[in-house]
Amino acid sequence: MITKFSVLYVGQIELDNIGRDGTPADARRYSNERFAEAFWTARDVAQTMDELGYYAMWTAEHHFQREGYEVLPNLIQLSLWLATQTKRLKFGCAFNILPMWHPLRLAEDYAMADIVTGGRVIMGVGRGYHTREVESFGAPLLDAAANREMFEEQFEVLLKCFNEEAFYHRGKYYTIPPDVDYRGYRLREITCVPRPLHRPVEIWMPIASGKTIDFMGKHGLKAMVTLNGEKLLDQVVRAYRDACARHGREKQLGEDMCWGAGVYLARTPEEAFRRVEPSHDERYKWFAPFGFVRYTDAEGRPWGTPGAPARVPTLKDGVEQKAWLLGPPAQVVEAIKSVEAQYPGLDQFMVHWAEGIPPKEFKEQLRWFSRDVMPAFQTR
Repeated sequence: MITKFSVLYVGQIELDNIGRDGTPADARRYSNERFAEAFWTARDVAQTMDELGYYAMWTAEHHFQREGYEVLPNLIQLSLWLATQTKRLKFGCAFNILPMWHPLRLAEDYAMADIVTGGRVIMGVGRGYHTREVESFGAPLLDAAANREMFEEQFEVLLKCFNEEAFYHRGKYYTIPPDVDYRGYRLREITCVPRPLHRPVEIWMPIASGKTIDFMGKHGLKAMVTLNGEKLLDQVVRAYRDACARHGREKQLGEDMCWGAGVYLARTPEEAFRRVEPSHDERYKWFAPFGFVRYTDAEGRPWGTPGAPARVPTLKDGVEQKAWLLGPPAQVVEAIKSVEAQYPGLDQFMVHWAEGIPPKEFKEQLRWFSRDVMPAFQTR
């Protein structure tokens, strides 16, 4: 039963000349002062969410994005600051890209945030998908097997930091501690100081592939699924439940998952469609080339695979796929409840902030959603 409502803010600045025929994504350029606006936007939206009773704000780690779509490079640092600007809202990392971190540094930074915020920062990890980012940090991405191998070793180190009083690690990428003398003795183990107080640490990951799902099931990772068509959503929810069961973790359908969709409220679906279409199209100008069109055809084949569509989606596609929920509050409530009814373990819904919607307008949407949508789930 859905009881927690969150928002995904990927870190876009307020974009101009948006839409399918607007400024080409790769041609966008902004000043450093414009990039800095994202931090004040995150603060203002977080404070609005805090006042309205939302559960968490999720943000995305990205680097070098002079195009202005995703300009938040350090989620733990951001979350730590936002926690000082709010009272109870949680802050989710969607996601800390492990190949761009040293796992010891990430573990220490998260532990500090966990302690001083009283557990209000949610850990999330990912492998990355931008070559400009991951490869620039000296980590593999074009070599997918090496990227996965590195990620899995980093994750192993991260868990040792969180869960063990003292540990050592010998792997392909890391030797921890190094074989050196220290104060008259040979180093054999180290301790992560400090470790999180809230353990076991809740760790989230996006569902991106079958192999990823099995890894998540094995290690007890929670799963985020956003802007998926209804058939693909159903496939991954069942695959995640089954992967957890294979590793001895029995779950209800939807349990330990967060489902996200695009939402825009208006008096009529047509009005909502007109208002959000340019933002929808702006999003896919940027994201579609990365493979982020998570829709299926009538036979359940993902877009981009043989026989299925391989084009930039329209908002009409998104509405038909039930990845975008548009219209009056009662209609959006009905749409969310229709998905909730299929997955008895699902307790989290996330509103995707469509790139291109100005912050002021999005805060108005948040207020309307909290007033006329959230109570339908919180008074049962």
